This record gives sequence, structure tokens and C-alpha cells, in this order.
Amino acid sequence: MIKRLFDICFSIAVFLALFPVLLCLYLVVWVTMGLPVFFRQERPGLGGKSFFLYKFRTMTVPKEGEHAAESDSVRTTSLGKIMRSLSLDELPTFINVLTGDMSIVGPRPLLVRYLKRYSPEQARRHDVKPGITGWAQVNGRNAISWEEKFKLDVWYVDNCSLMLDMKILVMTILKVLKREGVDHGENVTMPEFVGSSKEGE
Repeated sequence: MIKRLFDICFSIAVFLALFPVLLCLYLVVWVTMGLPVFFRQERPGLGGKSFFLYKFRTMTVPKEGEHAAESDSVRTTSLGKIMRSLSLDELPTFINVLTGDMSIVGPRPLLVRYLKRYSPEQARRHDVKPGITGWAQVNGRNAISWEEKFKLDVWYVDNCSLMLDMKILVMTILKVLKREGVDHGENVTMPEFVGSSKEGE
């Protein structure tokens, strides 16, 4: 209950403090990329139950016959790259925190199709609500492998506490300011997770 209360108060404070920024981003994305302004995608939450995640769009819409994942780097706009490096595209995700689908701190919600690819140990990352930031994000973010990321997620599940959440929030702010671990090598986003048994092939 304390964690939920903190999530609500923190999210409201962010919306109030950054309302001018949110409004400007909304208008700029609308003018440069058109509608929709928000990226909306189904993600698994607590217990693997699905919800819709919201972010600001950072890419143009795929052309007919264009594979979305393979064209990420091409479709990402200059504004989108700046928004990602500063994590500004994540701001609408606080809506998911207010609705109770997410928490401020927790394992990042990934793709629904990954659910069947987790090992039983990795699947434990869904024993808590997903978060906007998490232990894996402040210990490598997109610069580490899926295997390392999931180990950090499970470690958080086993050790989560209010003090740890405060530590992760402070570390997150420092990471954002330093713009560390945003990209995975030359890719704009992490490569497809194909399952632990196939990782590295």
C-alpha cells in the first residue's frame, strides 16, 4: 500500500511539474510526425496479465511491406533520438502507473510474445508490477544482454523494498543525465529475445 501511494503521488507530481514539457512534446510530435502522437502497445504486467503501454512516438509509421523491427533505426526521427536519450518518450507511461498497471520501479514490461520464451526463473520477473525504471535499467539498460537483464529483474523481485526503490530512482536520474545505456550497440532498441537456449546463436 505504501508503494502504491508513492506511485500515485510521484506520478501526479511529475505531471504537474512537467505539464509544459508534456504539452510542448505533444505539439511537436503532432507537427513533425502527425497522428497518433502516442505509441500504444500491449505489454504483460503483473502475473503476465496484459495492458496497453503508452509512450510518445519516436518513429514514423512503417511503410507498406516494411518490417517494423528491422527498420527501427531508419524510422526513428531526429526528435525521437533526442527524446529517447533523455527518456522523454517515457513520460506518458506515468498514465499506466496511475491506472495501477505499472509501478514507478519494477522490471520493464516487454513484449507479450516473449512470455512463452522465458525460463521458469526468468518468468518470475512478472511476480511484481512492471516499472518505468528498474534494477536492470540502472545496471546497464540496453547495453547488457537479455540474460543479464533478467537476472537483475529476478534479483529485484527477491529484494524489493522502499529503500531499494529510492536508490533506483536516484540512480535513474543520474543515468538519464549521463545518457548511459540507451542503445544496444548499433541498434536503436534491443534485439529480439528468442529464448535463453538460443541466445548468442
